[in-house]
Amino acid sequence: MVLPHSHRTNHPPQNTTELTKTSVVTGGAGFIGSHLVKQLLRADDVTGVTVLDAITYAGHIENLREELHCPRLTFVKGTILDQELVDYYVRRNSAIVHLAAESHVDRSFYAASTFVMTNVLGTQILLAAAKRFATKRFVHVSTDEVYGPLASGSASEEDALRPSVPYAASKAASDMIALSYFRTFGVPVCVTRSSNNYGPCQHAEKIIPLFVTRLLRGDQVTLHGKGEHVRNWLHVEDNCRGLDLVLRHGVPGGIYNIGGGTDLTNKELTGLLLAECGADWDAVSYVPDRRSNDIRYCMDWSKLRRLGFKPQRTLKKSLAETGWYRDNPDRWPPVRRDPDAPMAEVAVAIAGA
Repeated sequence: MVLPHSHRTNHPPQNTTELTKTSVVTGGAGFIGSHLVKQLLRADDVTGVTVLDAITYAGHIENLREELHCPRLTFVKGTILDQELVDYYVRRNSAIVHLAAESHVDRSFYAASTFVMTNVLGTQILLAAAKRFATKRFVHVSTDEVYGPLASGSASEEDALRPSVPYAASKAASDMIALSYFRTFGVPVCVTRSSNNYGPCQHAEKIIPLFVTRLLRGDQVTLHGKGEHVRNWLHVEDNCRGLDLVLRHGVPGGIYNIGGGTDLTNKELTGLLLAECGADWDAVSYVPDRRSNDIRYCMDWSKLRRLGFKPQRTLKKSLAETGWYRDNPDRWPPVRRDPDAPMAEVAVAIAGA
């Protein structure tokens, strides 16, 4: 196989056994992935990071604008469904951090097959490559939504998975595929499950950037039901600190919940965003609850705490970062012209999970 120039790495194959020397980060131009890449490149012991990203609607090369000039970064535009391309880069790196995924609940209602293809088959293709080339560590990044709704209490890593929607089901399936490669073939897989992330560069279909950009436009925002759904909010940089801990110190076969930060109902969150944007409750309307809208997520993350994890950011103190959206209007969602059009066509959510 002769790869085009854009698919050639700048770094020779590595012979080290150190986990963090060189990593493939799938989805590394996305929201969480780009923050993780920046964190890895700040580490003195990281000699190379290869970003593999298909640059779909959710990935932006601009998220890595400065990092593209770093000689330790190799950027590859490509899909995890391309086995030949995956093989080429996996065998040249010691670790994989797998973030590439279809991740928006509302989109999964209209394009479930895309979620299954990317999240399940894409994960299996990466795992097969990791098995063939003896990858030293495979960190599979998942979500608290695989546990399903909890009226009370917190989900631990040992709890059964009860996903409600196609997105969460596809992630639960990919978790099981990943862990099966550890149990069957000894691939050193760790699974992380994080709560709702927020921070700069998040795609505008998610609830915080969606509400902020609508309020900045002077438009209405909408709450499902009575706005009583509870979510745990975790700053993206805190999540990346957790991912780095698991990459370096996680036990193969282990599952690690990454939570903390702030628990809020969607109505409480909306109140904070209104205040930050200088708007009032006249800008809020209520719509019927969407299908399968889980009332509450909550995880026990004491296992990761024992590795030294502690969230350093709270949502209330980080809301000033919404100024990023004021400064980047090119990343705002398009004006929704037909409120009855399917989500897959308008590429924007009524209210993200």
